[in-house]
Amino acid sequence: MLIIWEAGYRIFDWGWKFPSLIQTAQAFVYGFTEGQLFEATLQSVNRLLIAFAISISVGTVLGFLFARSRMLDDTLGFMVVALQTIPSIAWLPFAIIWFGLNDTSVIFITALGATWTMAISSRTGIMNIPPIYIKAAQTMGTGTGWRMFIQVIIPAAFPHMMNGVRVAWAFAWRALVAGELIARGVGLGQLLQDGRNLGDTAQMLCIVIIIAVLGTISDHLLFKKLEDKLLIRYGLKKH
Repeated sequence: MLIIWEAGYRIFDWGWKFPSLIQTAQAFVYGFTEGQLFEATLQSVNRLLIAFAISISVGTVLGFLFARSRMLDDTLGFMVVALQTIPSIAWLPFAIIWFGLNDTSVIFITALGATWTMAISSRTGIMNIPPIYIKAAQTMGTGTGWRMFIQVIIPAAFPHMMNGVRVAWAFAWRALVAGELIARGVGLGQLLQDGRNLGDTAQMLCIVIIIAVLGTISDHLLFKKLEDKLLIRYGLKKH
């Protein structure tokens, strides 16, 4: 594929509209040694992790409330389904008005991009918990409060919730880059915007590749492995 890429550039004369393999490699080297690629990557990952932690926490609690309260599920839960269809970038003008052109706006948009998906996945996972688990925990003195939530409900719902975590991670990446395209400060999205303004397609492609690599590595080496272990533990998948 790399050979075809370089050959296509030379044969069809794409010019500046799409970089060659060599130009992209040179942009990588320059960006990490003399440019801002490394700093931008760190800043973006930092914002992403903060927003992702918020979305997982809020989404899990919302899913629990929806699964346990029919009234909340029919009202607020219905609203969450509607909110999930709205691209998180649509809330960016509000975020800028509320928080300004800063990291808070980007984190807010990124968290929104993952929270609703996590809430729906958590609700589905909790509602599919076998009732015998709850009854057994109550019989053994767990009660019905936070202890039940932490020790029984969350672990039992994890096999279903992990799929939501993986989807939420992908949505968070999309929202992050979209928010950074407009907000101030160093970040992959801002460098992508700078590359567009300068017509530097090699820099733009470098950023796209970095996002793809980071997203794929984190999904396969962390979330997928954790999901497989949970499925094996609960007897839903063989070794």
